[in-house]
Amino acid sequence: MVIELSSFVSEFAQRFRKQILIVFDVVAITFSYILPWILISGRTSFTEHNSLLIASCFYFVCCYEIVYGLMGMYDSLWRYAEIVEFFRLCVASIVSVTIFTVTTLLMFTERRVPISIYGLSAMFASLFTLYSRLTYRMYRNTKLAKNPKPRRRVLLIGAGDAASTLLHEVFKSRSQEMNIVCCVDDAPEKVGRSIMGVEIMGTTEDIPELVERCEIETILLAIPTLDDENKKRILSICNKTKCNLRILPDIVKLIADGKDLLSRVRDVRVEDVLGRDEIELTNFSSTLVNGKVVMVTGGGGSIGSELCRQIIACSPKLLVIVDIYENNAYSIQQELIRKYGRDVPLEVCIASVRDSKKVDALFAHYRPQVVFHAAAHKHVPLMEDAPEEAVKNNVFGTYNVTLSADKYGTERFVLISTDKAVNPTNVMGATKRLCEMIVQAFGQKSKTKFVAVRFGNVLGSNGSVIPLFKDQILSGGPVTVTHPDIVRYFMTIPEAVRLVIEAAAMGDGGDIFVLDMGNPVKILDLAENLIKLSGFIPYRDIEIKFTGLRPGEKLYEEILMDEEGLRQTDNSKIFIGSPLKINKDTFFDHLATLKQIAYSNNSENLVQALIDLVPTFHHQEHR
Repeated sequence: MVIELSSFVSEFAQRFRKQILIVFDVVAITFSYILPWILISGRTSFTEHNSLLIASCFYFVCCYEIVYGLMGMYDSLWRYAEIVEFFRLCVASIVSVTIFTVTTLLMFTERRVPISIYGLSAMFASLFTLYSRLTYRMYRNTKLAKNPKPRRRVLLIGAGDAASTLLHEVFKSRSQEMNIVCCVDDAPEKVGRSIMGVEIMGTTEDIPELVERCEIETILLAIPTLDDENKKRILSICNKTKCNLRILPDIVKLIADGKDLLSRVRDVRVEDVLGRDEIELTNFSSTLVNGKVVMVTGGGGSIGSELCRQIIACSPKLLVIVDIYENNAYSIQQELIRKYGRDVPLEVCIASVRDSKKVDALFAHYRPQVVFHAAAHKHVPLMEDAPEEAVKNNVFGTYNVTLSADKYGTERFVLISTDKAVNPTNVMGATKRLCEMIVQAFGQKSKTKFVAVRFGNVLGSNGSVIPLFKDQILSGGPVTVTHPDIVRYFMTIPEAVRLVIEAAAMGDGGDIFVLDMGNPVKILDLAENLIKLSGFIPYRDIEIKFTGLRPGEKLYEEILMDEEGLRQTDNSKIFIGSPLKINKDTFFDHLATLKQIAYSNNSENLVQALIDLVPTFHHQEHR
């Protein structure tokens, strides 16, 4: 019964909101006019002024209501009122009392309204109507919803416009999931002051100490315009705590999206922590594929599909996507069709790079001018268990594609390689090193410009550690890390692909391109960060377990081999390793022997053959 009555009252108030507000203002303004008469006369009996008081009061109320109505005082949603609304109310009050003063001096000539009444009644009317609206706004914006879930204690980074807007949203939100306890800002003049009632208790350097003192559970970065360097610095400080981290997006973008602010407060991504500037494509890189027939093998994979996205944006004559996995190939095909329409110059070919005759037929038919070879088996532990499959797919798949590229006069060929090819300790790395050697060997004798691009782990790629960690966190843990000291280099998929296209544009043949990947990332730190970014506390909410290094895995990945040397290119983030001297005659003979062993499925002899072909390969079981 009580709930039904409350619902009826709420519905009635919403339906007749304007009429209720007018009635309230009439009562408040009437009282505002009578109160000065009481103060002046010192009594509540107005017998001798009865007719003048009633007539002037009625006129006073009419002046205010008419002006308020004309100035839209009853059209505003006062729950969301800002300073402009209150300023407009003050102006309306001044206009009303001015009209009332001028007209009453002309209307009431025999018995005049006391001069002091004008000022006092205007002041009281402004105060009552203003404070009634302010009180209503504060009540609505701070009204707590009945939510048994405890609110998370939040530390806010930033005390600017974005933080102010966020606090407005938090105070008027009924969900009340966040309890913003304190704030920090690197502007010294702000420290010790407050914003929307939240004290600015220090700078970003004080975050670890404030987290302990204020029992903070969540840290929210509310500086959307922060540059990458400072964002990385601040997030690295936050990572010293056990709090989960969240970030406020650009408010201008939110307005364009039409979404409310709180719903778009997002988790900090690993990309935010890396703080790397992405490589920009040059005009020369864009013209590399413009108007050309371009083939991407493994075009449905994480790297291959991003290659297709960036290539199609450069207006090729035809993009040929080759992949053995039809689901991935279909997915990127439909994505590009949705974005560019049915007329997009695109062909999808389901084929395996192992099939030399099929690869030859594709090259004969399409005559690609630029080839990006991304097809490969990349999963280290699985390739340890199936080395013959790694050799068949990686080594001889690459050989088949390079052979056809040379045969049909492809202008440029780019191999997607990996940092695991450097001093490899696993079969996958050794096969990728052999792929580089194949490319360099062909580069010594072919008119086609063969190059390889070597980079580290790609965030979010198929088979990378990030999706694995996310799945483990989603399942409630534990998150498995092989070793507490293991480190890896990381980059984003778009960044990696820009490097590939940039390398393709500048390669002269036989080169191995290397990206300046910055500092390596500790996998344990990455796991802890992902747990925090998912809203949990490491070791309390989600356990981390160390499982030991997997077969073929090493603690540190290397980017360049000692014998390769290094020289700068025009792009400050890209370097070139000098080509190795490879005896192409004996090298291809050894490859033929390796192929025989691989297709005999003799794993033991195959690993030894890889060691013989790749001098820097140090397999754990053959040490």
